[in-house]
Amino acid sequence: MSICHPIIAITGSSGAGTTSVTRTFDNIFRREKVKAAVIEGDSFHRYDRKEMKQKAAEAEAAGNKHFSHFGPENNLFAELESLFANYAASGTGKRRKYLHDPEEAAPYHQEPGTFTPWEDVPPDTDLLFYEGLHGAVVTDTVDIAKHPDLLVGVVPVINLEWIQKLYRDKKMRGYSTEAVTDTILRRMPDYVHYICPQFEHTHVNFQRVPMVDTSNPFIARDIPSPDESMVVIRFANPKGIDFPYLRSMIDGSFMSRANTIVVPGGKMELAMQMIFTPFVWRMLERKKKAA
Repeated sequence: MSICHPIIAITGSSGAGTTSVTRTFDNIFRREKVKAAVIEGDSFHRYDRKEMKQKAAEAEAAGNKHFSHFGPENNLFAELESLFANYAASGTGKRRKYLHDPEEAAPYHQEPGTFTPWEDVPPDTDLLFYEGLHGAVVTDTVDIAKHPDLLVGVVPVINLEWIQKLYRDKKMRGYSTEAVTDTILRRMPDYVHYICPQFEHTHVNFQRVPMVDTSNPFIARDIPSPDESMVVIRFANPKGIDFPYLRSMIDGSFMSRANTIVVPGGKMELAMQMIFTPFVWRMLERKKKAA
């Protein structure tokens, strides 16, 4: 953790909805004129798209049915922790981009599915913002979770997470239901060992719970809408959180535990704005006082 160079990390599985949380922070940063060094979790995968396909084929041929992007062998955990540690100490570090599609790749004149060269984090940023799979990973060799000043977990109930992944991968990436199902099954051991444990380290968790039947996610035709959902927001340390104020401002919200508020799904972004804007204010105020 750092007063002068704070870090915000959003962590969640593929299909969890971390991109939606990132958009909310983008709006906060724009409104509050915050200059953030943005780090994409995919850029800390070990292999590019072609290499990963080759490695996965080799692993399967060797009898490994659980080779996935979720585990340590396919990610640069040490390099990610080094970035967090260096940024917290001095506001510097190394980053790169993963180019997901032709539109992202075109300005770099590279193929989609490749990485840009490593480069220095831009100077004079107000904070570092990470969004990806491993913002709170702790293993025998790394402790990424100890560095962020604000750790946010995005964890839909598992069936909804799978529906969101199926919808995205089928509609936007052209995969078949069978292919996405195989990916989910292949990732399951790493999901249990390296994704789920992160949420015991997060400061705030957002879990969307559908109010419609999602008992078989593999035949769902669409994603339950926000208005068909509730969002469970759990604070690891509720001290300083003005729950009465949040309840008064968010219609339909209620407390389910002393550290947990539940809000209608359509109010999730409003809740995030109200919760995280003061966090950002406090970070910047501490940074200003320490300068």
